[in-house]
Amino acid sequence: MKKFYLFWILISIFKINAQDIHFSLYNDIPTTLNPALCGLYFDNRVIAAYRNQWASVTGAPNAYQTYGVSYDGGTGKKLRNRRIGYGINLFRDISGDAKLAQLFPSISASYVHVLDKKWRGSIGMNFGLVYRTLDPNRLRWGAQYVNYQYNAQLPSGETRPASGVLSTDIGTGVHISYAQSEKYISAKDGNRFDAGFAAYHFRMPKSAFIISDERLLNKFVFYANGEVNIRNTKIVLVPSMVYMMQGPNKEFITGMMFKFILNEQSIFTSVKKPSSFSVGGSYRFKDAIIPAVLYMWDKYAIGMAYDINLSQLTPASNLKGGFEVMLRYNVSAGYGKNLGRPDVKPSY
Repeated sequence: MKKFYLFWILISIFKINAQDIHFSLYNDIPTTLNPALCGLYFDNRVIAAYRNQWASVTGAPNAYQTYGVSYDGGTGKKLRNRRIGYGINLFRDISGDAKLAQLFPSISASYVHVLDKKWRGSIGMNFGLVYRTLDPNRLRWGAQYVNYQYNAQLPSGETRPASGVLSTDIGTGVHISYAQSEKYISAKDGNRFDAGFAAYHFRMPKSAFIISDERLLNKFVFYANGEVNIRNTKIVLVPSMVYMMQGPNKEFITGMMFKFILNEQSIFTSVKKPSSFSVGGSYRFKDAIIPAVLYMWDKYAIGMAYDINLSQLTPASNLKGGFEVMLRYNVSAGYGKNLGRPDVKPSY
């Protein structure tokens, strides 16, 4: 199995184009999907996320980790029909014995236009850097094995790769949002729908450790989600889907969360804190079932998910894919109030 893992790492470094980071809790880490989502509903929001996967395949507790933080907000509170959003993202992943890593710092900006009391649209742009690193001293080559035994003193016969490569990145996206609600999500007409499209890595410079023409392939993201109130109850259905394409790599996830409103936001005081609990999951096509939970209280939220691997890697993974956790702080507190209608104060 270790030989298989070593082979996979070497192939990913030198023969195929690298892929972007991704999270199973994509709805709760929205700025990784589309820069047009920056500042759409929230005055100020901070999200931190961590993902650890494939430990069961490699035998290493930190085989493949992804983590990072994002901040987004918006201005233009006094403007009735438009709003400017902005965001900062910093994400990193690291994998394998050679510590192959990618660092993605970026800034985003969006323009949000209110169409009427229920509809709004936005367009956004993202500019960032991609810094890829590895430790060449930790690489092992075929010429260094004799009778299946590794000898670090033997010459590899290979060109020594660079330890770091820096390149720039540009992305853009559009988003449309519909929200229909009374004062609270438990009202009989509380419904919301969002959909969007984003594209990344336009005219990205060549970025390779050895192969001169390697670069990140263009990435395209399609997504949709919503919140549908079950009439006269405090139960909300939250369906979602995302489809991503990056060269020959495709990923399709669809899911459903069941949200239970524990407390509504108080209209006149801040004594009664809003809260909700969600449970459900999603399915990554031909890869994994992903159970998930999400708890929101006042300005705070925590979500967790776990990938149960069902792909051809199952004999090695033993169904164990990866664990993921998300933490969120939203300055504009108040779950359930108006479902993000564009004519009122934004909320969860």
